[in-house]
Amino acid sequence: MSGTVKEARFGLSKLRRSPLQIVVHLSVLLLVILWTLPTAGLLISSFRDKDQLAISGWWTALSASEQNLIARTDHPDTQIERDGLFVLEGKIADKNGDPVEVIAFGFSSKDPAGFEVDAIAEMRNGGTLTVSADGTYVMTSPKEFKGSRGKRLFYTAIVPPKFSLDNYREVLTSEGIGQSFINSLTVTIPATVIPILIAAYAAYALSWMKLPGRGLLIALVVGLLVVPLQMSLIPLLRLYNDIGAFFGVGAKTYLGIWLAHTGFGLPLAIYLLRNYISNLPREIIESARVDGATDFEIFMRIVLPLSFPALASFAIFQFLWVWNDLLVATVFLGVGENELVLTGRLRELLGSRGGNWEILTASAFVSIAVPLAVFFSLQRYLVRGLLSGSVK
Repeated sequence: MSGTVKEARFGLSKLRRSPLQIVVHLSVLLLVILWTLPTAGLLISSFRDKDQLAISGWWTALSASEQNLIARTDHPDTQIERDGLFVLEGKIADKNGDPVEVIAFGFSSKDPAGFEVDAIAEMRNGGTLTVSADGTYVMTSPKEFKGSRGKRLFYTAIVPPKFSLDNYREVLTSEGIGQSFINSLTVTIPATVIPILIAAYAAYALSWMKLPGRGLLIALVVGLLVVPLQMSLIPLLRLYNDIGAFFGVGAKTYLGIWLAHTGFGLPLAIYLLRNYISNLPREIIESARVDGATDFEIFMRIVLPLSFPALASFAIFQFLWVWNDLLVATVFLGVGENELVLTGRLRELLGSRGGNWEILTASAFVSIAVPLAVFFSLQRYLVRGLLSGSVK
């Protein structure tokens, strides 16, 4: 009986959480919300109509919005003469031909809500204008309407929420986007694989091989982690130009940007992989050496297969960094039509559109589609690879 009571008390104590645990869980939940909300807002905005996106936030996406719009009457050729006045009649519709709900109208863009619906507004030429709530309008004039197109009408309407794929269609069908996508893959894949191969060899040597000055080399790698990338851009580019001039080739090639990303990514790669490889069971390494295996055989047959979580975790970081990079690609590859990467192409598309938000939101999700696929395919190795070697 006493055993049952102890088990019940133990189970009850497990159900109770300390205040510190509750605070930690709430803090983590708050951080998740703070990181998720902007992404959710960006996703919702990418499907919204650009006119609604320009005047209201994404949190109002499911509610109708009040917009100041402009329309034109029917062509002057459709006018009729009635009681000595020339009359233009018709019905306002939106750009898709759907009916609108008018709440006010006016004669100019400065005062699109100067008159209530169904009111008779006096015009300067002696005519009148009346607009009903359903968009029906009647414009009269003592003189004949002239011109090659209809007269402008300014009005305020209640517009229901609109969602479409137009933003994505405009981004994906823009000129050069396919070539830029291929360019980004051409840069990113080798720039991810090359530093992993070099760092794996270096991490094994710094972990299990007796080298003079090994501690100093490890300290140097750790120190390079805090060196800002921007400090090395100009010296490295000058070095590339000098080497290219010596061999008669240009510095702005794919080989140049691969080597640049390799140099920038190696410190973190060596640091992560060494933490993992140095904590592999010593008995395995020593047994292989007793059996006559060389360091290269130990690395290829034992260390490399066991280090896959660390390799995958660094591959995620390096792929995300290189794919989203614009600065290094601009400096070491250029901005020509045949060399421009996806981030550069989307930036130019945004600039040529005058900074339209709908282009920015759709471009953001187009650019993160591939990194998301890489992350979710390798994310189960991420935590295991990062935490390896953190505790003994």
